[in-house]
Amino acid sequence: MSGPAADGGLRAELLKGIARQNPVFVQALGLCPALAVTNSAINGLAMGLATLGVLTASSLLVSALRRAIPGQVRISTYIVIIATFVTVADFTLQALAPAVHRELGAFISLIVVNCLILGRAEAFASRNRVAASLADAVGMGSGFLLALLTIGAVREVLGRGALFGQPLFGPRFEPWVVMVLPPGGFLVVGTLLLVFARFAEARRRAAARLAAGEEAP
Repeated sequence: MSGPAADGGLRAELLKGIARQNPVFVQALGLCPALAVTNSAINGLAMGLATLGVLTASSLLVSALRRAIPGQVRISTYIVIIATFVTVADFTLQALAPAVHRELGAFISLIVVNCLILGRAEAFASRNRVAASLADAVGMGSGFLLALLTIGAVREVLGRGALFGQPLFGPRFEPWVVMVLPPGGFLVVGTLLLVFARFAEARRRAAARLAAGEEAP
């Protein structure tokens, strides 16, 4: 299938994970890394990029092999595929950014059990063609990356007065130390979840008003 209809469908798959079905702020998936490793923007960016890479590669391979994987062992096969790409991501991050790798620690390896990756493999990649699976994986992975980057940036700015390690304020700035501690993660994630829920509710109300206006004689 090709043409404008197919392109529009792929574009919709790509964009849905960024806002409308954001993995963290809408579906509340992957909250463990969202809370644990996002005490700085660089940590959130690194974890988001690693997850995006693993999600994209594993979804592509699962989709390409979807007819060859026996149904009885599909979940264990998906986990082996995901673990392979997590190992690649782990070694790559260790080689390119050893300081960040030390900061993230075991959370890189825990990408294997991230419910977002296994969930997209089972619910989407195993049932759709490669192009659609690629669009879905890049969209969901980008939404996850943006969520972690946003959380990390907010916590770093408020908790350290810096962004990506660069100071933003003068010496008189009093950092909110709680923001770089675990309670700060809960505060920021909870606030952003509320913001997304309010926006979603406003969109639903606007759509309902529009539909009611169209139905009126």
